[in-house]
Amino acid sequence: MVNAIEKFGQSAGKVWNTLNKYGTLTEPTLMKNTRLTDKEFYAAVGWLARENKISKTGEKYQLSETNLTEKIGNAAGKIYNVLVTHREVEVTSIPRITRLKTNDTYSGIGWLAREDKIYTTDDIINNDQFKIKLK
Repeated sequence: MVNAIEKFGQSAGKVWNTLNKYGTLTEPTLMKNTRLTDKEFYAAVGWLARENKISKTGEKYQLSETNLTEKIGNAAGKIYNVLVTHREVEVTSIPRITRLKTNDTYSGIGWLAREDKIYTTDDIINNDQFKIKLK
């Protein structure tokens, strides 16, 4: 079984490969071409932003130096601080605790996953109910 963190890395690869093949794409087109769920997509964007490989202008994404550091990095910081306090958190509760939108939450989780700062023991196959912990 693939856990959430591994899945987010795989999703980042799908986004990168799709943008590398087709160039700049709108968010809906990119999501359709990668066949990722919203949460997988936003986690992948967070992962790639941490790698400094993706940028967004309006509704369009492209491979380039990121312009998403402030937004996604701040979301990751909020999530990290929650994990310092709570040790283990159900992912679905993070938006309520941090007051982040769900998409921003998943981008922040993708960022932290790429930094190898979080892990999960839960398996994920179309399961949004998993907990994350700090390493």
